[in-house]
Amino acid sequence: MLGRRDFLKWAAASGAGVAIPGVLSPGAQATAAEITVLRQVTVIDGSGAPPRRDMAVALAGDRIAWLGRDRELPDVEGVRSLTCRGKYVIPGLWDMHTHGLDLVDIFPPLYIANGVTGIREMWGYEENRAVHDRIESGALLGPRAVLGSSIVDGPVSLLQPPVSHVSNEAEARAFVRAEKALGAKFIKVYSYLGRNELYAIADEARRQGLPFAGHVPYRLSVLEASEAGQRSFEHLFGTTFQVSLKEKEFLTRLAATPIDPKSPRDFFNLARELERQAMLEYSRPKAERFFAQLIRNGSWQSPTLVVNRVISMPAETYLNDPRLKYIPAELKAHWADRIQLFAPKTPKEIKEQSVYFDSRVELVGAMHEAGVGIIGGTDSLNPYCFPGFGLHEELELMVKAGLSPMDSLRAVTSEAARFLGLERTTGTVTPGKSADLVVLDANPLDDIRNTQKIHAVVVRGRVIDRAAREKLFADVEAAASQPPAGARSATFQRLAKQSCC
Repeated sequence: MLGRRDFLKWAAASGAGVAIPGVLSPGAQATAAEITVLRQVTVIDGSGAPPRRDMAVALAGDRIAWLGRDRELPDVEGVRSLTCRGKYVIPGLWDMHTHGLDLVDIFPPLYIANGVTGIREMWGYEENRAVHDRIESGALLGPRAVLGSSIVDGPVSLLQPPVSHVSNEAEARAFVRAEKALGAKFIKVYSYLGRNELYAIADEARRQGLPFAGHVPYRLSVLEASEAGQRSFEHLFGTTFQVSLKEKEFLTRLAATPIDPKSPRDFFNLARELERQAMLEYSRPKAERFFAQLIRNGSWQSPTLVVNRVISMPAETYLNDPRLKYIPAELKAHWADRIQLFAPKTPKEIKEQSVYFDSRVELVGAMHEAGVGIIGGTDSLNPYCFPGFGLHEELELMVKAGLSPMDSLRAVTSEAARFLGLERTTGTVTPGKSADLVVLDANPLDDIRNTQKIHAVVVRGRVIDRAAREKLFADVEAAASQPPAGARSATFQRLAKQSCC
């Protein structure tokens, strides 16, 4: 970490090329023109520490070079100085459950414009690996992306290619090794994976040094998968069984129900209804024991409340949403079609799903209070889960669950980095870490909705100011109005076959 003396030595150089220890690589030089300083700003560093007022944040290249009192910072000729009086700086946000990175003219710019500078992409395949590489090379503006494997499921799945299928332990182990060779940072497991195959994946992933995460396979309980090492559980699937007095009854029924290859959604619909019924028999003592076991096993929850809310509401809820102007016509049509598979239709169903959603929001609060790790994600690409915008909705819902604004922010900054094992390089406003920041016009600790009042975004040290953000939005709107072509056309052809992600 740079001390004040190091920074003042640099500052005194007044434009000459100087080395910045601990920030630039050995031998690298930074000129004053390559330094940006955010001045007179309040810093909420993401660690949980109280806000620090009247601060200066100096950025050198793609790193935070210095953080200190603004009055300690001399004026240096040639340095880009941005006065941010009345503004608040927070770390760049991480959406920890995304899809669709390969929609290059829509999703990456919407993430950046909304302050989402990092994502956990939950379905790895050739096209989004290529986009990831373009972003890392600097050829494309977009978020840092931690890419998972191809989704791995059993012989029967709700998903179509590029989903991967395994039907025995040998195939499961081979899958893990192949995905590591392709660069996957974790293995993504899915709903219809068999028990033996899940355990084989868990063992091979451990051998290969990869975590695994995703849906809980319905042939196992969440606790069994947690004991096997599953790092995160998505969407709260299976969780309501574990906190219910009727857990054994419902899990026994699922175990006895075959998955029909001709109609695999029937099993999913049954599981979803049984999960709703399970929550009606919530047991706090049982829940507390379950939470303690998750903590002991190091398993986190990624509740994706945004997508859970969408599928709990009538299909027409979002038809006039103004954010649809950023969504291509073919994706809007896909969303309008696919939401029919999930949305409640009768007044009775609408009421039941509303109650069920509220109970799951409360469940997230109970898990957080108990100490279970919570990370914020949206399941973007699914119906009406808007890329970038959705993470701000997730923050609101986490606060509704009972997390403080500070804890909600940490769930998508420092806690996200800790979950990913990236806490040394990102997640807080700290010298030496990545220069991924969001500058806000209002205090998010007063009202979490203030994360939407974005003054500027800093991604890899590049400042995206208000005018540049407006251009990003305008460019996305223009791109969304064009017919699909090239890679985007291929993406939508694949997407049209999917019933969920």
